[in-house]
Amino acid sequence: MSIQIADLAKEFGLRPGHVATVLDDLGIAHDHASFEADDDALELIREALAEVSPDSPITAKGAVTPREAAALLGVGAADVQRTLVQKLKTMATLTTQLKPEVAQKLFEQFGAKLQFADAAAAKPVAPKPKPAPKQPAARKRPPVVTIMGHVDHGKTSLLDKIRKSNVVDTEHGGITQHIGAYQVELPEGVITFLDTPGHEAFTAMRARGAMVTDIAVLVVAADDGVMPQTIEAINHAKSAKVPIIVAVNKIDVPGANPDRVMSELTQHGLVPEAFGGDTIVCKVSALTGEGIPNLLEMILLQAEMLQLTADPKGPVEAYVVEARLDKGRGPVATILVKNGTLKKGQSLLIDTAYGRIRSMLDYRGKQIDEAGPSVPAEVTGLNQVPEAGQKVEVFEKEAEARTEAERRIESRKSPTHQGRGLTLKGLREKLSQGEIKELNLVVRADVQGSVEAVCGVLQKIKNEEAQVRIIHRGVGNVTRSDVDLAYTADAICLGFNVGVESGARSQAKQRGVEIRTYKIIYELAEDIEKAIKGMLEPKFEEQHLGTVEIRMVFDLSRYGKVAGCYVTEGKVVRGCQVRVRRNKEVVYEGKIASLKHLKDDVREMAAGFECGIQFEGWTGFEVGDVIEAFEMVQV
Repeated sequence: MSIQIADLAKEFGLRPGHVATVLDDLGIAHDHASFEADDDALELIREALAEVSPDSPITAKGAVTPREAAALLGVGAADVQRTLVQKLKTMATLTTQLKPEVAQKLFEQFGAKLQFADAAAAKPVAPKPKPAPKQPAARKRPPVVTIMGHVDHGKTSLLDKIRKSNVVDTEHGGITQHIGAYQVELPEGVITFLDTPGHEAFTAMRARGAMVTDIAVLVVAADDGVMPQTIEAINHAKSAKVPIIVAVNKIDVPGANPDRVMSELTQHGLVPEAFGGDTIVCKVSALTGEGIPNLLEMILLQAEMLQLTADPKGPVEAYVVEARLDKGRGPVATILVKNGTLKKGQSLLIDTAYGRIRSMLDYRGKQIDEAGPSVPAEVTGLNQVPEAGQKVEVFEKEAEARTEAERRIESRKSPTHQGRGLTLKGLREKLSQGEIKELNLVVRADVQGSVEAVCGVLQKIKNEEAQVRIIHRGVGNVTRSDVDLAYTADAICLGFNVGVESGARSQAKQRGVEIRTYKIIYELAEDIEKAIKGMLEPKFEEQHLGTVEIRMVFDLSRYGKVAGCYVTEGKVVRGCQVRVRRNKEVVYEGKIASLKHLKDDVREMAAGFECGIQFEGWTGFEVGDVIEAFEMVQV
């Protein structure tokens, strides 16, 4: 039978390491959590444990890692790392082998003793020396944190509580305005928070190359659990390769079950430390403030592990966090500096916006002359409002910035100016040039069962040169957020038995992101497999034309039943193929037999116009039905 080491240690008032030492002495195999034993062996173990004193040293066979130390001591891995960083001034990941003297001092911090069975084995394997980076001017900088998660799980409330509790007020009366970013000042250090609307804004910034976030805090409600937007946030953060700290919020609410949340997180690749993983999970209440100091402490601990540095005297690297048009001050942009120092009076170029910094405000609304690494500053003096996520370039003269902005505007008028998106047609060329080693996919399907089936088929596709990687999956139509994620990750959007939101389609066209929709799962898999192997042949594919709403139904004696329609997006063409949806369910597929504007027959009607439509062999339409017009084109 399986015996839990922690339960046995608790029974005898010992640490798990004492039990492990006894098991080693008796030659019984075990891991740090449990072991197998029959009744006779268990009785022998109990007799041996009865003679062990809580003050007895814990014996380790070889070098100890922080994760193993936590298991032997019976404490959390986060507590061990915090002690190493704050009290022993030692940086170590959970799997770093500690020096014998450091490991012994660590155990002493928790009131225990450590001894080694073999002194030679206790020595950690020395890594090969690496050349020291030539950055003598680099200094430690505050971490930049983005709060993400599902709607109504308390992201805004958590930010407000942190802001009110920790942001230092000034003689100006505290925070006087919202600038999209602010700093929390603690005795242990400073944290910069990006106050963004959520993972969509996070991904939109990444789509423009703004890799400003160092740590993502995922907020999950203890009474609700992991939801669709939670999963999206996880995938977006993973795609950005940003460390995730989970804040389980609303622990004070009746029905809260943090353990269930932690169990659900494991299904999405986030294994909490309490379950033997390396994901930091903090239980908090945005209402009462419980657990928030611990959350901030964990953020600083994670920042210590990342060893974030910047050179205040180096070249300026900065990005726009937020921008707006102010009636009194004109275009205003909140800029976050990652490297170097932004100074009042400098000339800036942000995509096609340019100007000279006339004034700078910090997050308290106080006038400043410069902003260093990880410091947010609100600047004025630009000629237009830039987009969030754009990179900031510094020029010596404003005239130079203006000239470059004009050149960019002119170049984008060229029909050859395109996005960087990936298509199946261009996949073979990128594979042959070694530009990519994996095909990233965003998968959408009509129901969860279909999602699992499609992903299961795709993950079986293998090739020597590239492998299929599904970066996000979900139920429902392809959305703008999917296109954003596909653009940033050089991915392709696949839809199975679903449609595409009109805004997503236009955005995909603008950014060069390919969206492919299918009704037969094997056609989908075949296309992906052929693309990877370079055998993709031209085929006919559905191309969206426009969307039409049926607003009235006329029963005319001369013409029969006619749908009075309004073109909401794109265009509709006489003879084109259509799909009619009623409450998202397809009720008709066929062709348009007749298209009229007033009393005239017309070939096509564009968005913003009314028209009369008759369908081939079908008159079952109703007011409120939505018509999706499309044509089959060869690709």
